[in-house]
Amino acid sequence: MTDTDDRPRVRGIDALSGALGHAAAAAASAVVLLSAGLVLAYSLGKGSVKVQDLVLWLNATMVMLGLGWTLRERGHVRIDVLSSRWSARTRARAEIAGIALLLLPFCVFVVAVSWDYVALSWSIGERSGSTGGLPGLFLAKSLLPLGAAALALQAVAEALRAWPIAAERPVPAEGAA
Repeated sequence: MTDTDDRPRVRGIDALSGALGHAAAAAASAVVLLSAGLVLAYSLGKGSVKVQDLVLWLNATMVMLGLGWTLRERGHVRIDVLSSRWSARTRARAEIAGIALLLLPFCVFVVAVSWDYVALSWSIGERSGSTGGLPGLFLAKSLLPLGAAALALQAVAEALRAWPIAAERPVPAEGAA
């Protein structure tokens, strides 16, 4: 598969995944800094339940918003032992099959299963279950369908990128009839 694509839709999805990936990276940096600060604060006999909640929510942000970007950057687990021996066409076909048969159904499942869960959280204005915790837990829970939808979008972009390679007709060997 190529790393660039001239189709506007694929570029647009890649750009969205990139923006979400940058947000995920910022959340990761914040998790590290806040965690270090919490350790220091607790070692001095101080601490904050709100900061603990924030660390958890930023960690969820990092994971869920980083899914599509990680797929775009080829960071997900692949079985390279097998695919390294395949032709580009076979790899592209396996990529499309994996996306169509496994990844997209999984994303649809996550969105479907989390939808009512998130809607209920929004309807009651759910907040942290910890005493003195942060309000707005419904925002963190919204990352479930959002992250799955972003991953599905990037999966479509990857399938569109692989399609021309998968559909390519093999060139007959010289002298073959």
